[in-house]
Order: sequence, then structure tokens, then C-alpha cells
Amino acid sequence: MRKLNILAALTAVAMAFLAGSAGALDVKVEAFATGLQSPVDLKEVPDGSGRIFIMQQTGAIAVVNADGTMRPEPFLDLRAKIPQLYVRFDERGTLGFAFHPNYKDNGKFYVYSSRDIVREKEDLLHEVFGHHTSYVSEFTVSKNPNGADIDSERVLMKIEQPQFNHNGGAMEFGPDGYLYIALGDGGFADDWGYGHNKKIGNGQDLSSLLGKILRIDVDSKSDGLEYGIPADNPFVNQDGARAEIFAYGFRNPWRMTFDTGGDHQLFVADVQQNSYEEVDIVTSGGNYGWRVMEANHCFDYLNPNDHLDSCDSAGMIAPIIEYNHCNKFGGKNCFGVNVQGGAVYRGSHESWQGKYFYGDWSMSFGGKSGRLYVATNDGGTWAFERAHVTNHDLVTHVLAVLQDLKGNVYALTSESMGPFGSRDTVYKIVP
Repeated sequence: MRKLNILAALTAVAMAFLAGSAGALDVKVEAFATGLQSPVDLKEVPDGSGRIFIMQQTGAIAVVNADGTMRPEPFLDLRAKIPQLYVRFDERGTLGFAFHPNYKDNGKFYVYSSRDIVREKEDLLHEVFGHHTSYVSEFTVSKNPNGADIDSERVLMKIEQPQFNHNGGAMEFGPDGYLYIALGDGGFADDWGYGHNKKIGNGQDLSSLLGKILRIDVDSKSDGLEYGIPADNPFVNQDGARAEIFAYGFRNPWRMTFDTGGDHQLFVADVQQNSYEEVDIVTSGGNYGWRVMEANHCFDYLNPNDHLDSCDSAGMIAPIIEYNHCNKFGGKNCFGVNVQGGAVYRGSHESWQGKYFYGDWSMSFGGKSGRLYVATNDGGTWAFERAHVTNHDLVTHVLAVLQDLKGNVYALTSESMGPFGSRDTVYKIVP
């Protein structure tokens, strides 16, 4: 029952606030890759080469060799295919990628990118800024292992996005070999407005792919689709529901990762509205609340700065981490404005094992004051504290915290609010 989940979660939140305000884990950072443009995703190539690829929001994937040098040419360049981005702030672009589990043999990888709107006919009366289409595409590496064959693109999915924001975009292959795709609620704010289900919002609408985590089989095709539907997806046999859906009730799931150890749980950082931020452990068929709930609080989309005393939240799953949004609370009682997931550390430093590292974009919308955090699971209750960087001021925006195949974690950062310039840096987080 949701009430029991909320009670447990509120206990966890109380402990988290104490941890977040009372102490910090001292860490250091090492510059791993510089000269980037809004880095949003990072993956180590599963071919034994030790190379790490970094996706930039503006369309290119950079290659960092095992010796730490960056190659001058991108692995993939989609800058000519994505829309022109608004440099002051934009949430479109190339937003996520994933290597096929059998990449070493088949050379296939998958990219989530924004493209200009695809429609059967013009509908200018309903055109809004940023209306576009999200593509999930398959590409194949060329004969040059450091370059993809751009002409190999096979489009698996086209998903209409009514606004420029809340696109999600994270993609990960699970331990089951299926591709998981994170989608935001379609944008604007409050899961309301053009392109949103007026009655319940897109997050709760099982006939929409927006506001969901999807799970598809890239190695098969079914019912005329360019992908297969796993037979054990939770809504395969539910009338009116999209069979691709694995979990629902998300606003803007920004970065998700599977724990490479333990029970291989799926962690999702879901950006909330004006008052709270949250991190979830996602399970099959789970409803994570949006827009009925903002984190653990009953949400009123018509009055988003206040919260209802009660709501119908039966069966919804509470986050493992909730924290106050600085836009509402301010001062010492807040921890940021935009949660940035997030990976469980499985590197060589023993005392960090099993800790979830994540970040927040900034302490305000007006400046560069990103933060790093670390959460620890203590008998099923998660408490977080600040990861205090002792060797660097780190006056920057944090865009994500991700990991390589060895379990090391990296902070992806940006010097600007939008996808602009070439001064951005990926830092390796070390003891």
C-alpha cells in the first residue's frame, strides 16, 4: 500500500536531511576529458579496448582512448540531423546512447536523439516552440573502430514530443539483454497543456509512451514494429496500454543506471516540479506517482507551488530519496533544483561499495553551483550526504554522474546553462 511506502520513505527522507545537513563524504575529482560541449552521457565500450565514449547534447560522441587522450574526430556526428538548439537553454539534442551487449561481435549501438517534427499533415494552429520527434536509432560501427557508419541508421522508434523539454533520453541495456528507454512527460510544466492528457496527465496515461520507462527487444521485430516486445512486459495483455511500458508515473527521468553488483537494481533520477526532487528504484509495472505525486507529496497541477492534503495514491511507489527544492525552500533546508542521476559505485575503493553517487544541476537557476551527493542504503533506508570535493572548487553545473565498466564514477559538468561553447569537463570522482 502507498501509505506504508510513504511512511517508510518519510523516515528515509528525515534521515537523509540529517545526513545532508550534518556531514559530508570527502572526495576528490580528476579532470578526465575537457573541451566538451554539454556532455550528457558516458559509456565504456564493451570490447576490451578501455575506450570511453562521451555523448554531447549538441550531436557528437567523443572518444577517449584508454591512455586518457581524446581523439580529434567524433565517433558519431549527428549535428546536421538534430534541430538547431537554443544556446541559452534547451533540453533537446542527442540525449543518450547504449552499446549492444554483443557489441564486440556485432558493432551495434543505439542513440536517442531529437529530430524535427514528423507529422502526416501540417497543424500550425497547435505548433509550439520545440515541438519535435524523439528518435531511437540503431547504428553500426564502421571498419574504423573509432568511427560509426552514419548511413547504417535504422530507426526503431519515433515518438512525438509536444514541447522542447522533459525528453528524458537515458538508454541502458539491462542484465536481461533488453533495452530500457527513459521518456519524460512531454514537457512544458505540471504535466499539463498542449500534448498532455487533460484528465490525468501523460505520466499516468498508459496509452502514451510519455512519462514512462520502456523495455524493448532490439534483436527481434513484432507486429510490424522495428523492435520486439518482451513477453513478460507488465502491460502486454492490458487493453489500452502500450506494451512497451515497463514502469510509469515519471516527470523527467534524467539518467538511469543498473547497479552492476548486488541485485542489479534500476536507479532512476526523476526531476520534479517546484518543491522536491527524487530518486527511484524502478521495478516492473511500478507506478512512481507523477502527476498525482511530486515525490512523497500530493501534487496539484493547477496550484503547483502548494500541495494537497490528500490524494488517491494507492499502489504508487515512493522514492528512495527525496530532497527539498531550493526554488521553494532555500537556505540550509534545500539541496538543489534539478536532480542528476546517478550510479552505484562498484570500483576498487572498498568503503564506497554500493553507494549511489548522483548530483544536482545547481543550487539555483541563476548561477553555477552544482552539487555532488552520495546515498547509502542502511537496511533498506537510504540516507544521503554531500560529496564534498576537497581539491577543486567545482563551480559548474552538474549534468550527470555515470560510470565505466570498472564501476568508477564520473561527474559530467557544464560551464553554461545551455548547450554552448566548448569548455565543459568530465571529472573522475576518486577518494
